[in-house]
Amino acid sequence: MAEATVRREKEAAAHAAEATELTTNLAAMKKATEAIGKGIGAAFLQTNTAQVLKDLVEKNTKIFEDDRQNVLSFLSGGNDQSEQFSGEILGILKTMTDEMTVDLSDAEAAEAQAITDFDGLMAAKTKEVETLTAAIETKTQRVGELAVDIVEMKNELDDTGEALVEDK
Repeated sequence: MAEATVRREKEAAAHAAEATELTTNLAAMKKATEAIGKGIGAAFLQTNTAQVLKDLVEKNTKIFEDDRQNVLSFLSGGNDQSEQFSGEILGILKTMTDEMTVDLSDAEAAEAQAITDFDGLMAAKTKEVETLTAAIETKTQRVGELAVDIVEMKNELDDTGEALVEDK
């Protein structure tokens, strides 16, 4: 039970880190989408959120390489026709946001299932411990009673042996 608890704590910590990262990344994606959608992409490019977004795009393995290059070019400000491509960039970012939302939802569902599984395991193990403890207590009591019976029988044997000697 202790081992399962330690493992569950590690899983919970890993989930918390993943959920925090996904939540932070989703917030950055939403800020970027809003800024580009409002046509203030140039101002957005000067923020730390733009750098976070750039890192996300570079690490994302779910997008096509052409899309990655277009977004990175847009975020670098190297695309002279950035306003012309902002619709395409918005589409890519919205797709990434949707995928990250699904990933977060999946992570939350997996965490909920892990908690349910852990609670079930702990309940079963607790019941097993209670059952085994009751069995041990019953057997210990029985051993004690048998020890008393043995002592009584030895005393009776001694008494019978003495009575036999007296009768001779």
